[in-house]
This record gives sequence, structure tokens and C-alpha cells, in this order.
Amino acid sequence: MGEAKSIIEDFQRNEITEYHIYKFLARRSKSRNKELLEKIAEDEFKHYLIWRKITGVDVKPDKKRIFLYVLLSILFGLTFAIKLMERGEEEAEKAYREVARTYPIAGDILKDEFNHENMLVSLIEEKRLKYLGSIVLGLNDALVELTGSLAGFTFAMQNSKVIGLAGLIMGIAASLSMCASEYLSQKSEGGDRSPFGASFYTGVAYILTVAALVWPFFVFSWHVLAFFVSLVCALGVIYVFTFFISVIKESDFKRNFAEMLFISFGVAFVSFVVGSVARKVLGIGI
Repeated sequence: MGEAKSIIEDFQRNEITEYHIYKFLARRSKSRNKELLEKIAEDEFKHYLIWRKITGVDVKPDKKRIFLYVLLSILFGLTFAIKLMERGEEEAEKAYREVARTYPIAGDILKDEFNHENMLVSLIEEKRLKYLGSIVLGLNDALVELTGSLAGFTFAMQNSKVIGLAGLIMGIAASLSMCASEYLSQKSEGGDRSPFGASFYTGVAYILTVAALVWPFFVFSWHVLAFFVSLVCALGVIYVFTFFISVIKESDFKRNFAEMLFISFGVAFVSFVVGSVARKVLGIGI
């Protein structure tokens, strides 16, 4: 009985914590999203009150978790934060079923959590998700093209500052080209996506990726170390982005990560070989 009460207190803490998270997200949202989030928050508080009747104690929310999800919602968007939070609730399903043997009300709360709330989450509208394809395009192209180019530059030029400058110039030029291409593509296709918006998100994703990959060459004088740090940054970008996609699309993170890693680093390896051979064959050094 004591163990069950401890588990219920964890449920109680989770409900009041998510109540505060959803209330914050509702304050940052407008119109339909605001109404949906306030409804979810009300449900969480009702669940908290049900558990409180059983435990007979008030439980404080987890402030660290509130801060984490608020930060994630600001950095990665409303939908990402909510889906990640709901993914965590799915892992608690087994515990709910165990408690339901003693307290049948847990079964009703479980149904509410995984049916009603998931339905509301699926209805969340977020503008930036309309342009997810454009973000994928910009980021993926920048990763593949720039990791390959920097690998080739590194072993052809062997000068960090020159490599960084060449990568930066190429990255900026390529981002402008991608913006123009995406604008014209969306304008010709029509649809509900703004050509300017698609162009903007593609360009921003490309430029941010360029900055993440190029900066080591302006910091480290040894070109090999700079290239290694750049690859680590590329790995970090791939990890964060594929995790974001896997949460939003509810897809397999490991498969997406392995695929993107293989493509980006595969191109980098081929470019490394080409740059090394070109340097020896042409006899050009910088």
C-alpha cells in the first residue's frame, strides 16, 4: 500500500507539473491553440485533484521539468515540446495499469491521457511546421555540401583561415541560391505555403548550419583539428535535427540518424580523398 501511494504521488507531481507547463504554453499561444492548451491544462489539474483525494497531500510541481519544457518550446516550438512530453507519458502506461488494479480510477485517467490529450496534441497548429520541408532542405543540403567541401578544402589547402573563408563564401552563396530556388519552386507549385516563408526558412537553416561547421577554422590554427571539430559540430547538428524530426513525425530516430550520418560523412570522406589526390596530382599548395 505504501509503495502504491508513493507511485500515486509521482503521478500527482507529474499532473501538477504538466498543468503549469500547459498553462505557460497557452499564454504564449493564440486563438485555437490557446483554447486547446487551456483545455489540456484543465484536464491535468482535474487528474491532480483526483490523485490528491487518494493521497491526502499536496505535491509541489517539478520546477526543473517545467523550466526544461518551457525552454524547449521556445527553442524548438510548441509542437515539439508537447509531443516530447506526451512521449514521456506513454512510458508511464505500465505504472498506471499496475495502480489501476488497486485504484480503478487510474484506468479512466490513463484513457484520458492517451486518447483525449493525444487527440488535442494532434490538432495543435504551428506555423513553422508548414515549412518543415524547407527547413529539412536547407539543413540537409548545407550538411552534405559543406562537410564535403570542407573536407576537400582541408586536404587541398591545409590552411585553417583560408579553408574557413572559402567555406563561408561558398556557404553564403549556396544559401542565397537555395533561397532563390525554393522561392521559385513554391511560387510555381502554389499551395498554402508562402514562397517567401519557404525561402526564408530554407535560407536560415542553411546559414545556421554553415556557421556551425565553419567557425572552428577561424578558431583553431591547425587545419586537421579544425576539421575534426567541424565534424563533431556536424554530428551534433545531425543528432539534434534527427531527434527533432523523430519527435515531430513520430518516426524512428536511430534509422533517421544513421541515414543522415552516412550520407553527410560519406560525402565528406569522398571529398577528402578527392582533395588529397588533387593536391598531389596537381602539385598545388596554399
